[in-house]
Amino acid sequence: MWGALRTRLDSFESEISDEPIEVESLSPKSESKEKQNSQGPWYMASGYLLFWLLLFLSVVVPLFYRLPTALTIEDVPTGLFIAERAQANLYELDKIGPKVVGSDGNENKTVQFLLKELELIQENVLDEYFDLEIDLQIVSGSYIHWTMVNMYQGVQNIVIKLSPKNSSSDSYLLVNSHFDSKPTSPSAGDAGQMIVTILEVLRVMSSTQQSFEHPIVFLLNGAEENPLQASHGFVTQHKWAANCKVVINLDSAGGGGREILFQSGPNHPWLVKYYKDSAQHPFATTMAEEIFQTRILPSDTDFTVFTKYSKLIGLDIAQCINGYTYHTKYDRFDVIPRTSIQNTGDNVLSLVRALSNATELHDTEAHAAGHAIFFDVLGLYFISYSQLTGVILNYVVAVATIALIFMSLWRTAKVSSVSIGHVVCWFILILVLQFIALLLGLGLPVLVAFLFDKYGLSLSYLATPPLMIGLYVCPSLLGLSLPSFIYLKLQRSGKISFAHQLQMVLHGHALVLAILVIALTAYGLRSTYVITWTLIFYVIPLAINLLTTLHDRGFAWTAVLKLFQIFPFLYNSYLIYTFLIVLTPMMGRFGRKINPDLIISTLNALCSILAMGFLIPLINVFRRPSMILHLLLTVTAVSIFTASSTQLGFPYRSKTNVQRVPYLQVRRVFYEYNGSVSRDDSGYLFNFQDRRGAAPLQNTKVNLTGLTSIASDCGEYMMCGVPLYDHRWVKNRLKGMWLPRDTPIEMPWLPTLELLNKTVLEDGQTVRLEFRAEVTDHTSLFIKPYEDVSVINWTFPHGYIGQQSTSHIYFSHGKDNTPLSFFIDLEKLDGDFNAPLCQLGISHHFIGHAGDELSQKIAASFPPYAALIQWPSSYQRFIY
Repeated sequence: MWGALRTRLDSFESEISDEPIEVESLSPKSESKEKQNSQGPWYMASGYLLFWLLLFLSVVVPLFYRLPTALTIEDVPTGLFIAERAQANLYELDKIGPKVVGSDGNENKTVQFLLKELELIQENVLDEYFDLEIDLQIVSGSYIHWTMVNMYQGVQNIVIKLSPKNSSSDSYLLVNSHFDSKPTSPSAGDAGQMIVTILEVLRVMSSTQQSFEHPIVFLLNGAEENPLQASHGFVTQHKWAANCKVVINLDSAGGGGREILFQSGPNHPWLVKYYKDSAQHPFATTMAEEIFQTRILPSDTDFTVFTKYSKLIGLDIAQCINGYTYHTKYDRFDVIPRTSIQNTGDNVLSLVRALSNATELHDTEAHAAGHAIFFDVLGLYFISYSQLTGVILNYVVAVATIALIFMSLWRTAKVSSVSIGHVVCWFILILVLQFIALLLGLGLPVLVAFLFDKYGLSLSYLATPPLMIGLYVCPSLLGLSLPSFIYLKLQRSGKISFAHQLQMVLHGHALVLAILVIALTAYGLRSTYVITWTLIFYVIPLAINLLTTLHDRGFAWTAVLKLFQIFPFLYNSYLIYTFLIVLTPMMGRFGRKINPDLIISTLNALCSILAMGFLIPLINVFRRPSMILHLLLTVTAVSIFTASSTQLGFPYRSKTNVQRVPYLQVRRVFYEYNGSVSRDDSGYLFNFQDRRGAAPLQNTKVNLTGLTSIASDCGEYMMCGVPLYDHRWVKNRLKGMWLPRDTPIEMPWLPTLELLNKTVLEDGQTVRLEFRAEVTDHTSLFIKPYEDVSVINWTFPHGYIGQQSTSHIYFSHGKDNTPLSFFIDLEKLDGDFNAPLCQLGISHHFIGHAGDELSQKIAASFPPYAALIQWPSSYQRFIY
């Protein structure tokens, strides 16, 4: 094959060359001997790969986890953030326990604790410099959130305004976080750490003679997990909300590490500049912003409400490390080191001071200027520029890459005494091979992920992340290096030196990346900056080599290349490592629909391509590079065996890497139109949050005999005939599992739904149904009219009418547990209202109740690695 290809290349060369050049060809034997003499010893190849691994472990990992020294009350002057004080507050918050909206822990104990701390802060305010006002807002309202009406009643906000004396500014800075929690979680990380940070920032700023221009509103909101209710109540109804121009939103998807800036603006790059200038420990990336805004991640923040329901702009910042404890009973005080609190406090205090003096707050709309591109470099430095600058930079680098590659090919042709056509022809072949290498680099890890999932072994890396190296990184490196290895092994052209052929392999990779940069920039993807900066550190050494004689002196050019490749290797491995640390725990709550291993394998492949794309082909500089390929293959095989056949591949561990097991203790009753009961049964409704579902619970003490899918019920009954908790449960309902129980489940009490009035309106085609429903702190209504009936008006947001075939009203209350009164206007053109008009289902959730004796026994039988999130729930279906 190679002989035929060479004949065609020589023929093509003679056609496109003005004067064919005769070159004395080396025999394969003499060529091979020359190549071996120029290559390094074979044993150096493993040392070459080991160098990059050690560089990652000794530089990237320590810098990723680096935290500042925590300050104490005794050893620092005033004006600085004191982590010791904040940590003491966090300890007291943690002792309260779970803080679910409507619970005593949230509505009374936590609010009282925070108000007491604020009183202490108020006693030490420098009255000659500042005014401090505290307002306890109890608010009710509703809005459309995703696929449901999100309705709240009597939720609480603690709002504090700190103003400079005699301030004339009517533009306020808003700093927000939440103190409520998910069921079972003491919420030390999400978001107790942020709440105590705000308290300490307020304490420092109100007791230090360092003034500022704009008043600052600190919002401690009591209903974020519900979701996002209290922030909506503040921004739509509070007296200070209209003056708030910029928000710093603080949240968490983990705890105990550094906090990441993952959303900015929108369309206000000057905010990122303030972060750049003031954040003492920068940690941010545009890539995180674009990933989060795709909505593929199982998370949301108050930032969404602030930017959607007001003109607020701002920065969204969150703790993101150790997401394994997030929303579980293990989110405790002891997993949040004081150094982490110091890191967050330093950044937030500096940022608040900077933005509270920002002149842009006077007229934020005048400074709208598109998106920003931003990223930190190993936590040591922060880079940001406008999207327009990024577009220009991307195109310039891509064009420069293509131009320098062409110059290198021309130079190669000249020193090899062959035509440029000859070199281009070989380069086209290499380009095709490098495109295949890129596909293999991406495809092989994904193939491993697919096969593991097919055989029920997904998430094998969850408790043992180093397995990713063998499962995904090594196959990716194997795919990246195999095409070039085969080419360089079989190619026998004596006209172009082996060193130049290897250089052309790297050019092929660079050209593929340059084409990607052009395409992704045209698409509008700001994260393209990652590829652009990777190319920059290939273009610079290429230019240096071309400007010197290094380009043509054997493998001398590789020294400059390897030196410059240190920078993209460090940054790209740091960037992808960040996403792996953040996203890997999320895969344990990603749901059952999507194979999460596809995401993790793709991230590992991207890390290999971006960090090692220009480095892995250099194994061919050494003799017997096949040994490296065998090594990669061996590590992959050992990792596959370990992940599939040993305990190291089991995803869960007690306390540190738990399996989340949410389920409801359900008693459901179906009432027909005439009031008779057609169904009355009990069981346990499971909403498994990870891909493996119930499989890991088999062969344990818990008895799941009879567990079955509810998918068939979803086709027969409205919303599957079960008390789906919120919009996420509704979204995943087809994956729900039902474990029947013979004896009825006992509810703490049974709330009632009463039809107060049924009135035909004047047009004769509309009837109004008026209801009064007793409620628990979390109650859902499901409303589905029959085919010839339409909802035309009701108590709830009018814009939601008709959006869903079955309407979902998610209701929760805080301090105010008044029964819910509502009406529904139903239109029926024939005016016959003595027939069934609609189905109405109501579910009451008794969060915080352990359930009856049998339910408690079942809960106690789960293995230690199962983190249970469960409570009794009643469901009644009526027909009116």
